Amino acid sequence: MKNDSLKTILITGASRGIGAATALLAGKSGYAVVVNYLNNGDRAGEIVARITELGGKARAIQADISKPGEILRLFSEVDNVFGPLHGLVNNAGILESQMRLDQMDVDRLVRICETNIIGTLLCAKEAVKRMSTNYGGTGGSIVNLSSTAAKLGAANEYIDYAASKGAIESFTIGLANEVANEGIRVNAVRPGLIYTDIHADGGEKGRVDRLKSKVPLQRGGTSEEVAEAIMWLISDKSSFTTGTFIDVSGGL
Repeated sequence: MKNDSLKTILITGASRGIGAATALLAGKSGYAVVVNYLNNGDRAGEIVARITELGGKARAIQADISKPGEILRLFSEVDNVFGPLHGLVNNAGILESQMRLDQMDVDRLVRICETNIIGTLLCAKEAVKRMSTNYGGTGGSIVNLSSTAAKLGAANEYIDYAASKGAIESFTIGLANEVANEGIRVNAVRPGLIYTDIHADGGEKGRVDRLKSKVPLQRGGTSEEVAEAIMWLISDKSSFTTGTFIDVSGGL
């Protein structure tokens, strides 16, 4: 059922980690939250239940953002469930096992690009078509998730992931300028070494603890700390901020 009294925010990849923390904070902040997930419906359902218990509105919607057709379905369901979209957090992203570039095959590179780059661009495209004043929208905010890997390169580990996040940074600047006079702000957050499940996806669950001595603040960050930056950029508190980046990296 549509809810016209709350601003609607869609968060991709929101069943765990930074996405889940952002969804919970958005729910606490009075947004109607769409929790997108790929495989883990149970965890997405738990996030929705926690938001609902706090008196908020939320719905979990499954969609694989590496597939254009599923992105279209996702946004169509958002339209039907909550009505006008006010914010998009492009959080969904993947990485694969640590290795050098000369060990990576083309299929891996395609998978990284389909999700981290193309999927992000297509989600933003659909959000613009709903929020832009050129399309009859009332404006809104897009926050893309980059990474300090975009600056540091992730040599010998995730150079493909780092390159995909570098692309997202260029995209953030370009889209911010493209839609600035249409009521849409576009920004990005660069998380550093954050305690999330994504490190296990790359084959090293304890990666943050191994590398935290290189962080000026001498610790890893939390998903909740990243979520605070994301939600500031989504909110009207950052109404004069677009085309910029917030590092949540402990000084890296």
